[in-house]
Amino acid sequence: MLVPGLAYMVLNNYLPLFGLSIAFKNIDYSKGIWGSDWIGFDNFEYLFKTSDALLITRNTLLYNAVFIVLGLGLAIAVAILLNEIKNRFASRLYQSVIILPFLISIILVSYLVYAMLSTDTGFFNKTLLPALGIEPIAWYTEPKYWPYILTFVHLWKGVGYNCIVFLAAIIGIDGEYYEAARLDGASKWLQIRKITIPMITPVIIMLMLLAIGRIFYADFGLFYQVPMNSGALFETTNVIDTYVFRGLMQLGDIGMSSAAGFYQSVVGFVLVLISNYIVRKINKENALF
Repeated sequence: MLVPGLAYMVLNNYLPLFGLSIAFKNIDYSKGIWGSDWIGFDNFEYLFKTSDALLITRNTLLYNAVFIVLGLGLAIAVAILLNEIKNRFASRLYQSVIILPFLISIILVSYLVYAMLSTDTGFFNKTLLPALGIEPIAWYTEPKYWPYILTFVHLWKGVGYNCIVFLAAIIGIDGEYYEAARLDGASKWLQIRKITIPMITPVIIMLMLLAIGRIFYADFGLFYQVPMNSGALFETTNVIDTYVFRGLMQLGDIGMSSAAGFYQSVVGFVLVLISNYIVRKINKENALF
């Protein structure tokens, strides 16, 4: 019974590891991967010696940190609210509405955002801002607005998925805990603090560790498609993934692109180990008390 799963894991997860050698080679298609010249860490210099290295690293880390904190917090809050809806039809309807953005292509999302922010025909500039007495804004040439726009779009699109995960965990909590708490006079807020949150803590930690493991990765579609690849916005929309993609398109250097992916994977793996160690240590200390 294990053979099909193991075969898939080997083919999908382990055989591609041989491709990591591309990050350390000057790929010559006439020689092939194994025959190409070994150049050590030269491909990594593209990321670390460029003047944009600090900018793209800062943007990648800060955006992901905000996404993790706000995304998990909002998903937990929405899941708790959905759990309080006792009408089965209404609960299913709200769940479907909330998860719908997650199923929408990022290309379509980028055009929805454009319909809102277009300088000439956008809803904001043509309807909302004039009603508030504010001058139209050239959104696609003003970098200062995009940290908020990208954060909003990410939360709107992604909260529904995590929300369903947390909702499943909350539904699995034995109702006798809440019944006992109500008999003791615990308020709804106290039940959430003392029962719901502690009971779903393992799920929170798991999703947080998975997110931290990809903190050096960025949602390519979000940062490339939604700002419409506007050069004026690179200050606040350029991240490691988009920077490498643009470099690959301009230089055609597959070795450099592979080096960036290798770097992101190694750092993500180290961060997961560190985070897991910290969480285990905190849990162990709490258990002692």
